[in-house]
Order: sequence, then structure tokens, then C-alpha cells
Amino acid sequence: MPSNGGYEYAKVVDHLNTSSVITQDLLNFLESYTVTLYQSSRQDRFSGPMPWIGIYIASASILCIVAMMADLVHGFKSKKLWFPTKYFNLNAASLSVIAVAMKLPMDLNSIMPGAVDQNAKIVSMAFMCTMMANLMPSLATMNNKTLVSNIIGLGILVITVVVNVCIQIRTGVLPYSFDDEDFVISHSVSNTTMQESLKVVERATSTFAAITYVVVPLMFLMMQTCSALAIITSKQILESKYKQVHESSLIDQRRVTSSIENLKQQVLNYWTMAESGNPQIIAACFATSSASGTLCLYNTCIMIRVMTWAIKYLWDYNSDYKWSMVVILLVQAFGVLIGTIAPVGRCFTPLRFKDATSWYSGRMLSIESYWTKKLYDLKKRSTAFPFHSRKNKIVNHILRIWILRICIGIQKSVVVCCKFISFYPYVLLVFVSYWLGPSAIIDEPSHVEGNEVVHTRFVLRFQDDMELTERTLKGITQSLNLCIQKGQRKKPSNLKMLINESRGFEGVVKYDNHHISSLPGIEYRNSWSLSLVTLTTIAICLPNIQKNMVERLLRGVSEGLAYVALVEESLNATDDYLSIQKAAKTLWLEVTVDHKWLGYELQTLSPQTDSIKQIILRLRYKADEYLNPHLNIFIPVESTDICNSIYADLMYRITQTIILFYGTSIDQVNHEVLFVRLSSMISDILAACLTNLPQVIVMKCHTTEIEKREESVRAAAQLLGETTEIITILQARARPESLDQDDLPFIDKWRASLNPTP
Repeated sequence: MPSNGGYEYAKVVDHLNTSSVITQDLLNFLESYTVTLYQSSRQDRFSGPMPWIGIYIASASILCIVAMMADLVHGFKSKKLWFPTKYFNLNAASLSVIAVAMKLPMDLNSIMPGAVDQNAKIVSMAFMCTMMANLMPSLATMNNKTLVSNIIGLGILVITVVVNVCIQIRTGVLPYSFDDEDFVISHSVSNTTMQESLKVVERATSTFAAITYVVVPLMFLMMQTCSALAIITSKQILESKYKQVHESSLIDQRRVTSSIENLKQQVLNYWTMAESGNPQIIAACFATSSASGTLCLYNTCIMIRVMTWAIKYLWDYNSDYKWSMVVILLVQAFGVLIGTIAPVGRCFTPLRFKDATSWYSGRMLSIESYWTKKLYDLKKRSTAFPFHSRKNKIVNHILRIWILRICIGIQKSVVVCCKFISFYPYVLLVFVSYWLGPSAIIDEPSHVEGNEVVHTRFVLRFQDDMELTERTLKGITQSLNLCIQKGQRKKPSNLKMLINESRGFEGVVKYDNHHISSLPGIEYRNSWSLSLVTLTTIAICLPNIQKNMVERLLRGVSEGLAYVALVEESLNATDDYLSIQKAAKTLWLEVTVDHKWLGYELQTLSPQTDSIKQIILRLRYKADEYLNPHLNIFIPVESTDICNSIYADLMYRITQTIILFYGTSIDQVNHEVLFVRLSSMISDILAACLTNLPQVIVMKCHTTEIEKREESVRAAAQLLGETTEIITILQARARPESLDQDDLPFIDKWRASLNPTP
């Protein structure tokens, strides 16, 4: 009925009031429908935006699908067929997007009698099950506190959706219950398509909705909760084994030199520890993971069956969402199909281990300790209750013990059920290996030569009888080589040319004269990045320099500062120096992008007609002016400006050093001569700083956070690939004998060693 139907109906009733033919009882009956028709017309108006809300639901679903596909591609690309989660993780953002995608099952009272409407709700539940299966490995990427909060958030969402679906089943919204009135209306309008679709929808939904899309999501939630408890304990086991192997690795590091081959071997050792001790692969080996893959496949088979019915009636939609229901149905059905690949692939993760058969058969009835250890620890732990009454304390203690006993029983039951469910992939494996041969599925021992077997003692065995196959070990080595090769494709060529221009480390001393005092009130501080930025600022201020020379210097320093920052952040991470290093990045952006130094335009500081002396004096004057605006009375700077004050002080010291070095002959100095000298000092400072790269690479290999360990070692491997040539060049140079290994990260230690006489 049109939006003004209530108004037109009221006019008709008023007209009938004047008629003597219509009885009063009939008029009263007709008038009773006026308000109903008005509310119906207003409801039609309010439901106008519903198709766009449907597009919003489809868009949220597409975001989830894209994230799952990205993880799928990442797994194939990295040859990790247990498909670690990198993009589709369980967090607040993903829970919010999933909640939007589940809008249809959450809709309690909207009438959805069409075949597409009903099947879209069913496919939405299937889509939620698929997403839960894909989220399983991401539980291992969180710390314990985040893991608990995210599991609670997921549980609230799943239980809410399931309760809503149960209510809809009870009220007849899902599957839609057709009473006598519905059939009378359908016969009155002679809608045979509707009559046929009613039977199809009822047959499709009544069988599967109650069983699959109420029970299966709860099963996924129980499996994820059980996995979360096991992950907490498994991380503790992996961490203790990592510490043992790490200590032996430290002993090896003291015995060997920091050559490229030894560096690569050390990175390989840590890479092996990170890969074999990755909590995600351990979680993928859990029986709950294999069971979730099997249930996900079962869920997909039901969805395919539902879609075969839905396709026949693709244009039968009668809800307020209108045509957007078709979009939601097709998008989420596609998401179910794509999202099933990764969970099913994880069913065969134990094949990476030599005792794969025991995973499926020998441990069917046994419950490993890591499944229940956390619950037993909670049971033994004494809890302080906020009760003064001794009786209340006893009651609460007994209640807590019984609750934990029930939880332990549920945990064991779930694990046993999951092991039986995960037995089906093993049966499938037997049949496939029978037709293709065992070597096509299960790794056989292979001959490994040379240093490729050295890293096997760095494999972290989650359980003593777990041992990686030779093919898996080779895959670890190959993946490391790929990371190093990826870094080699990004090697800093401009930095290498700049380093080659250096023949020693004398520039570390020459750029700043020891006899020059800092400005009043400024404590002398220095850093690698601060010196490089200041020297480069002076160099690019010089006029009449070939543009390609300036550009080459800027590119080389830009590439070098990225590695200098790594050295300072890794080896010189005190609070005082971190603030200087952070502000040095801001100053470098100001110099290279805005062409300013502490607010002063570089072009105004170095006109083309000025001599070297005038430019250097002007830079020194601006540094002095920044610290003392009146040039006579020192004004203490605020704490927020302390870093800029240190920059100004270093600019003053360096410019004064240049003036003292050239003396009275500074007016005769050619611009290019000074530019070359400054470039030489810059390259010397870069060379001295980057001698710390081997130490940085080894440090990046080790991190205390187990969740970030693999990414940290990957970054170290790429850094090794990028800087291999630079490390080789610098290792050929003799460092000062008086400089200890612990002194290498500090520029002041270098200056004291190279120039011991102040």
C-alpha cells in the first residue's frame, strides 16, 4: 500500500459514514483498521533504508572474506600449509565486523518468508562457523590477558547469536511458520511460486537450522575455549625449552666470529627455534584444530545443500532488506567456500612431524597434561574471598572446587570427542596414500648434507617424542633463504657507495673539536644520528655544488639513518638518548622536506654569493641565536625544547670547528672542497656506527615475547640480506684496539678511543 494509504482509507471511511446503506457495526469494524493501516504505512517508510543496511552487512562480510583469503594466500606463498593467521585475527575490531556480518541471524522480529530470506539467515550462521574455524590459530598470537578477554568477547557474541536463533525457531521466524492465514492469502493471490517455495524453505531449514546452526557454533566455542586453556600452558612449555636452547646458543656466539657465514648460521638457529616453537603451529596440531576443520567441512556441505535449493528461488525475497538479501546470500556463501580451505588444511598439520600416526591413533584416549594443567593450577590455588564469615569462606571454596572439577571434566570430554572427530582426516589420509603412495603424503627420511643438519638441535620439541621431518627442516632453511633474498633485493646501494668513499674512521673525531666548549647552560650530548643530520645540513647549505652530488649524499644519508636508528634503538636505548634519537628524525624531515633547520630557511642561510666563511658564521650565529635570543643574556630553555637546544649546540660546535680548522684561509676554500670533506666525515661516522650491525642482527633474533619471536627473526634475516655487502666491507677495516665490544654502540667512546688526548 502507498505511504498515504492510511490517509486514503480514513477518507473512504468518512465518506461511508454519510451513507445510509452501511450499518454502524460495519463502520465501527472498518474504523478499527485505520490506526493499523497508518502504522503499516509509516513502517514501510521507516524500512526504506533497509536494503542499504543489507549492503552494509555484505560489506562487513567482504572484509572478513578478504582477510581470510589474505591468510590463505600467505600460507601458500610461504609454503605453510597449516595456514597461520596474519590478517584475520581475533580482536576487538574483527569482533565488531563479525557482529555486523551477523545482523541477519540477530534480527528477531523481521518477517522473512521468502526462500532467499530464509536461506540467507542459514548461510549467515554457516559463515559464522567458518570464521570461527579460521580464527582458531590466532588464539596463539595473544598474551594471556588479551586471550581471555577476546575469548569472552567471542563467547558473548556467539551465545547471543545462538540464543537469537533459538528464539526465532521458537517463534516461527526461522524456519518461517505458515499458518492458515498465510495459505489463505497465498491462494487468494494465486501465487503458486510462493506456495512451492514455502515447502522448499520449510524442508531446508527445519532439518538443518536446529541441529547445525545452534549446536555447531557452540561446539566451535567450546573447542576454542579448550584450545585457549591449552595454549596458555603450551606457551610456558615452549618458553622453558626456548630458554634452554637460547643459553646454548649464547655459548656458541662467544666461540665464533661475526663473519657473514656465522651470522647466517646464528640467524638460522634462531629461525629454527622460532618456527618450530611457533605457538600457532602447536595450536594447529591440537585435536581441537583438526576437529574444527572437520566440522567446518561438514558445515560447508550443509551450506552447499542449502544453496542448491536457494538458487532455484533466487528472486524470491519478501523482507524489508529486498534485493540486498541476494547480495548477502551470495557473498557469505562464497565466504564459506573460501574459508573452508584453511581449516581443512590444518587437519593434516601433524604430518610435519615424524610421529604423525600417533597423533591420530596412539593418543586417541589419552589426555595430555597441557589440556588440564591450567585448570588444576586454579584448583590448587588459594583464593582470598571478601567474606568475614568462616562459613561463607568454606561454602565458596567448596563451590569453586566443584566448578573447576566440572570444567576439568568438560575439558577432557571435549578433547576426547575432538580426537575422535579428527580421526576422519587420518582415514582419508590412508585412502589417499594408498592411491598415490605414502611418500606423496607422509615425509620420508631424506639425506641432508653439510651444515643443513647443524640446526636440528635448535628445534623446540613441544613434546619429547615430537620430531620434525627432514622435509620440514629443509623447508625452514629454504624459508630463511627466501627472507635473506628478499632483503638482498632491497639492499641500500646509495649507502654502499657512501661507505666506499670512507677509508677509515677519522671523521668520527674530526667533525667536532674537543677544545670547543658547549654553550652556557647546555650539557654536552651527542648521538650518531644527531651528528649525521647536523653535518648533512651544513653540506646541503653550501651553494654551487652539483645537484647530483647533493642528491647522492641525501639518498645515502637517508638510507644510512634507517640503520643508524636500529643501532641506537637496539644498543643505546637509554631514556636520555631515545628522546634525542626520536627528535633527530623530526629534524631530518624538516631539513629534507621543508628545507628548514629549527625553523630557519636554509636558502636564506646560504645565498649563492656568500663565501664559505659567511655561510658558516651565519649558521653559527643562528645556533647561538636559537639558544640566546638577546645574544647577551642566556635564557634557559624549557624542557620540551631540550633536544632542539642540543642540536643548536652541536651546530655551534661543528661550525666553530670548521672555522678553527681553516683559520684565516677559510675565505679561499672552495665550496666543493668543504662539501667533499663533510661527505668524508659523514661516511666515516656511518661506517663506525654500522660496525654494530652484526650485534643488532643477533639481538633482533632474540625477543622475550613468544608471540613476536617469528616476526623479530624474520626482520633480522631481512636485515642481514640488506646489509651483507656493507658488513663485509666494514669487517675488512681495523677498529681501534682500545675499543671494547661493549663500547662500539657509543659515538663518545669511539671519539675517546680515536683521540685519547683531549
